[in-house]
Amino acid sequence: MNTPLPFILRRPWLVLLASLLLIFMCSAGLSKLYFRGDYRIFFAPDNPQLQAFEQMQAEFNKSDNILIGIAPKDGQVFQPALLQLIEDYTDAAWQTPYSIRVDSLSNYQHTVAELDDLQVDDLVRNGAALTTAEIAAIKQVALAEPVLVNRLIATNGAVTAINITLQLPEPTGQQQVDEIWHFVRALSDEFAAKHPDVTFYHTGIIAMNYAFASEAEADVKRLVPIMLLAIILMLAWLLRSAWAAFATLIIIIVTVTSTLGIAGWLGIFMSTATVNVPTILMTLAVADSVHLLACMQLALREGKSKPEAIRFSLQRNWLPVLITSVTTAIGFLTLNFSEVPILRDLGNLTAVGVMLACLFSLTLLPLMMWVLPLKAAKNVERSAAKMDWLANQVVQKQKPILYGFVILTLISTALLTLNEVNDEPNEYFAKSTAFRQANDFMEQNLSGFTSVDFALSGAGEGAIAQPEFLAALAGFSAWLAEQPEVMHVNTLSDIIKRLNRNMHQDDPAFYRLPDTAEEAAQYLLLYEMSLPFGLDLNNQLNIDKSATRLTATLYNLGSKEIIAFEQRALEYVASNFPTYQVTAASAALMFAHIGERNMASMLSTLPVALLLISLLLVFSLRSLRLGVLSLIPNLVPAIIGFGLWGLFIGEINLALSVVAGMSLGIIVDDTVHFLAKYRYARLEGRDNEQAVRYAFHSVGRALWITTMVLVSGFAVLIFSSFRLNSDMGLLTSGIILIALIVDLLFLPACLLKLDKSKDEKHVQNA
Repeated sequence: MNTPLPFILRRPWLVLLASLLLIFMCSAGLSKLYFRGDYRIFFAPDNPQLQAFEQMQAEFNKSDNILIGIAPKDGQVFQPALLQLIEDYTDAAWQTPYSIRVDSLSNYQHTVAELDDLQVDDLVRNGAALTTAEIAAIKQVALAEPVLVNRLIATNGAVTAINITLQLPEPTGQQQVDEIWHFVRALSDEFAAKHPDVTFYHTGIIAMNYAFASEAEADVKRLVPIMLLAIILMLAWLLRSAWAAFATLIIIIVTVTSTLGIAGWLGIFMSTATVNVPTILMTLAVADSVHLLACMQLALREGKSKPEAIRFSLQRNWLPVLITSVTTAIGFLTLNFSEVPILRDLGNLTAVGVMLACLFSLTLLPLMMWVLPLKAAKNVERSAAKMDWLANQVVQKQKPILYGFVILTLISTALLTLNEVNDEPNEYFAKSTAFRQANDFMEQNLSGFTSVDFALSGAGEGAIAQPEFLAALAGFSAWLAEQPEVMHVNTLSDIIKRLNRNMHQDDPAFYRLPDTAEEAAQYLLLYEMSLPFGLDLNNQLNIDKSATRLTATLYNLGSKEIIAFEQRALEYVASNFPTYQVTAASAALMFAHIGERNMASMLSTLPVALLLISLLLVFSLRSLRLGVLSLIPNLVPAIIGFGLWGLFIGEINLALSVVAGMSLGIIVDDTVHFLAKYRYARLEGRDNEQAVRYAFHSVGRALWITTMVLVSGFAVLIFSSFRLNSDMGLLTSGIILIALIVDLLFLPACLLKLDKSKDEKHVQNA
C-alpha cells in the first residue's frame, strides 16, 4: 500500500520547509484576534427575537443597563448617611461612559399638588441633613410607590438599587463593556471605602457581558495550562517515553497556533465558545500522534528498525488517521446548522484544526520520529497482556455482552425522554462567580435580573391618552402583576394614576385613570415639562405617543417558563384587548427561544452527519457490512450518555444541544481504528474471532491512551465557571468514555455475531 513515507524521507527538508512556511503564514493571523463577550454574539442578525429586541430599542430608549445593589449591613436604607450615599452615588453615576439615564431612590421624581400646580422634585435632597420626620415621610412615599417598590427599593426598606441606562455604539466591542464596568466598579470601591458597613452588588446587561468575557478569560488562563500539563504527563506515562510526549507537544502547539491564526485572518473573534478551541484541539491533536507513535513502538518492540517501524506505522495508520480526522471534522461541521453564530465558529475552527493536526501528524511527526531518539516502549507487555485477556473475555462472553448492551441501549433510549431543553442565563455562571452571587442576592432581596418588555400600541398619534387605551394598559399591567412569575411591573398607567391624584389635591380617591383623553394628555404634558434632563418618559413612550413600553421583571426562570409566560401574555391581550397590538422582546426572551430552536436544528442534522460518516467508513473500509456495523458503536454512546443525563440531570442547555453532533465525530475515531485493524486481519485470511483478537492486541493500547487523553481534556472543562462549558465537558467526556467501552465490548461482540463468514471475498469486493 502506498504511504506518504517515501516522499517524506526522500525530501525531508522540503517537507519541513513547507510545513514551517504554512505554520508561519497561519500563525501570523494571531495578532488580528480580538475578544467579544456581549450577549448579542449568541444571535444571528436574522434571529426573530433579536430583530424584535432591536425594534423595541429603536422605538424606545435603549435598555442596556448596569444595576448597582446597595445593601447596608444593618438593613436600614432610610437613615441620613445611607440616603446621602445614594444621592452622591447617583450624581457620580451620570459620569459613567455612554450613560443616558440614572434612576435611584434619591432622584425619583416625586410629584405633589400645590393648589392648581404640579410640583416635581427629587425625592431625596441633602440626605445627611434630613430630620427624622423628613426621613419618615420619604420612607412612606417610597414604600407606597409602585414604580419604586421591588424595583429600586425592597418592600422592607433593607436594600436599594441604582440603575444606569446606557447607549452603546453598534457594534458593541469588549472595550466599551470593560470601560463601563471598570468605571462603575471603581465608583463602588470608592464609596465602599467610605462606608465599610455597606455591600455593593453589580448586575444587569453590562455586568453579564463583562462576566461572559472575564469567565472565558479566566478559563483560558486556568484551564489551558492545566490541560497541557495533564496531557504531557499522561502521554509520558502511558507511552513510557518523554520524547514521544515532546513530539506530541510540538504537534499540539503548531496545530493550536495555526488554527487561531487562521481565525484571526478570517476575522473570527474569540468568544465564550471559541475560547474552548485550544483545549479541544489539544485533546484531538493527541489522538493522531498517539496512534502513530504507539504503532511505531509496537514495531520496534517486534524487532523492526526505526525506518521499518516508521513505514509500518504509516502503512497501518495513515488512512485511519485521515478518515478519523475527516469524520471528526464532519461532526464539528454539523455546528454550522446551529442557530448560535459563536457555536458555528467553534465548529468551523475545530474542524480546521483537526485537519491541520492530521496534516502535521502525517508530515512533521514522522520527521520527528526519525530524528528523535525514540525507542521501543518498556514495560508495555503488561498492557498488551491485559488487552489479550480482555479479548478472551469478549470472545468467551460475547452473548451476555451483546444482549446486555442491547438492553442497556433500549433502557437509555427510554430515558432520553426525561431530557428537556431549558436554559436559564443566570445559571450559565457558577455560584462562586461574582455575577451569579449578585444576581441571586438581588433576586432574593429586591428585584430579579430577568425581564420582558411589552410594547402596547394604539391607533394613531397620541393614542396613549385615550381612556380606552389607558384602561387596556392598566388591565394588562394588573394581569401581569398577578402572574406568579412576575416580581414587578413598570408601567405608565401607575404614573397616570398618580398624576390624576396629584391634580385632585392628592385625594386618594382619585388614584385612578382620568376620565377623558384631554385630562390624560394635559397631565402628561405638564409632568414631562417638569422633568429634568435625562429623566423623561422616552424609555416608556415612543415619539408620537402611539405606543408605550411596560416592563415585567421576573424571577430567574428557565426558557420553557419564560416562553410559556410570553405566550400567555400575548394571548391575554389578543383575547381581552383585540383592537391593540402587543409585542414582546428582551434579552431573556432571546436566550429562551434560541435554546429550543438550536436543539431542533441540531437534531435535524444528525441523520445527515451520520449518513456522511457511514458512507465514508464504507468507502475507507471497502466493506458495506463493516460500514453498516459501524453505525452501532457510533450511535450507542450518545444514546447511553444522554439517557444517563436525563436520569440524573434532565436539563439540556444551549451548549448540550450541540454535544451529540460534536461527539459523534470524535467517537468514530476508536471505531475506525478498531475496524481498520480488524479488516487487515480478515484480509490476511483470519476468521472473525482471530481478527477481533488481533485488533485488541494491535490497537487496544492506543485506543485506551487516546481515550484517556480525550476524556481528561474535556473533563478539564468541568472546572470552568461557565456552565455552558462545564456541562459540555462533563457530557462529552462521559460519552467518549462510554464509546471506548462500547468499542472494546459491544463492537467486537457484534462483529463476532454478525460477521461470521470466513470467505473474505465480500470484504475485498464490497
